[in-house]
Amino acid sequence: MEPGEIILWGLAGSLAAGMMTAVGAVPILLKQSMSMRAHDAFLGFAAGVMLAASFFSLILPGLEVAEELSGSKLISALIVVAGLIIGVGAIAAVNELIPHAHFVRGRQGPLSPSLQKVWLFVFAITIHNFPEGLAVGVSFGGGDIANGVSIALGIGLQNLPEGFAVAVALGSEGYSRSVSFLIAAASGLIEPVGGLLGVAAVSSSEQFLPWGLAFAAGAMIYVIVHEIIPETHTRGFSNEATAGFTVGLVLMMFLDVTLG
Repeated sequence: MEPGEIILWGLAGSLAAGMMTAVGAVPILLKQSMSMRAHDAFLGFAAGVMLAASFFSLILPGLEVAEELSGSKLISALIVVAGLIIGVGAIAAVNELIPHAHFVRGRQGPLSPSLQKVWLFVFAITIHNFPEGLAVGVSFGGGDIANGVSIALGIGLQNLPEGFAVAVALGSEGYSRSVSFLIAAASGLIEPVGGLLGVAAVSSSEQFLPWGLAFAAGAMIYVIVHEIIPETHTRGFSNEATAGFTVGLVLMMFLDVTLG
């Protein structure tokens, strides 16, 4: 497959996954609401999908490609470990450098008194969604369309409840239903940006592929551990969050095995 075709697949897959955020936010316009119990269960589901995608669609393929290129299990393991650490470090740095706010844990990053609160939420959502788009794009980068489709489908499925959760949370902060919907829908548009960057980088040279796969996995793992899981364990619904996590993990594993 030509590099141009691979880039188009990566862009289309990440765009489709990102647009599911808008689809998920539609019920807010119909005056639907979500309980905190369901909110935490859906966030747990998102974490489960992302963790399974990190390992089955990114880390394991990264190890295989690295071993094919290097001819050594040791070197392949070192490449993936290094890529993971760089991915975690990159998103951790962004998290520290960009002011943002979580719906439960409040403001993080540098102080920003001049920024409106809504923009702090937007930045937080962007930090969360960019690694998802990056993962989708990178998964297409090696020309493995089946693997790319499986991770795009998994990310898209978890974006449905995530989009609604974001819209509801914005509504609870006093924003109108239309504004809450528009912000939640727009938050998914960062995913094709990450997808395009990811697929363009790894499709330019086969040597970049294992690094890109590991980097995307590290970025998502950071978001899971630092952002999503703590958010689901602050309101007393940790059991529901764990159940959602398990369903998401199993579903993504199933999709990867059957489609990947």
